[in-house]
Amino acid sequence: MLITGGSRGIGAATAVMAAKSGWDICVNYATNAAAAQEVVAACRAAGASATSVQADVAVESDVIELFEETEVELGPLTCLVNNAGILHPMSRVEDMTVERLREVMDVNVLGAFLCAREAVRRMSTKNGGAGGTIINVSSAASYLGSPNEFVDYAATKGAVDTLTIGLAKEVAAEGIRVNAVRPGLIDTEIHASSGVPDRVDRLASNVPMLRGGTADEVASSILYLASDASSYIAGTLLNVSGGR
Repeated sequence: MLITGGSRGIGAATAVMAAKSGWDICVNYATNAAAAQEVVAACRAAGASATSVQADVAVESDVIELFEETEVELGPLTCLVNNAGILHPMSRVEDMTVERLREVMDVNVLGAFLCAREAVRRMSTKNGGAGGTIINVSSAASYLGSPNEFVDYAATKGAVDTLTIGLAKEVAAEGIRVNAVRPGLIDTEIHASSGVPDRVDRLASNVPMLRGGTADEVASSILYLASDASSYIAGTLLNVSGGR
């Protein structure tokens, strides 16, 4: 299992949970090598083979090297968790710069496409692969819109939803199941990086379950979609949002 953006939050939780379930893990990270190594150590402690690979998913050459190194270290890929994503500080659309928009689109949309492309090239039975699964990490923002906060981020996740549906139909007959999870208000570090570390507590009353979710709750949904228990599920967008 290759997890992009696997050094923190949902990616890290998924890596450790997957390792405990018998998966070998590649933890991709952009900049924080120390955090990635901590996740690798936790995966190895669970009995898995694990490695970390630095790559910027918005850079095509990085993505190609990421997939090649993963297979050298761990063998043929059978699952991609397309999780890498970025979020800028809260802003209204009228105040967003072109530089901000390009960066968010490059990482969250172009990166998701590039990683999905490389996974299909390796896993598709049409290409001699043995099949596998792709789980895209979208967001409840894709249908909520995130007004006055992160409309750019929400738009990128809308694109991820469409990628999921379209790609699932393209490769369903080639042994690959493509699905997405759409986390809602989840207690991870991403809120602090966006300048609102108390966002989960502040907005929890808007969630029907009256609380934020945990990274482990999202990770368990990802692992379900990666497992044979979901063998007839493809092109599905699974909300993990407490009813929101």
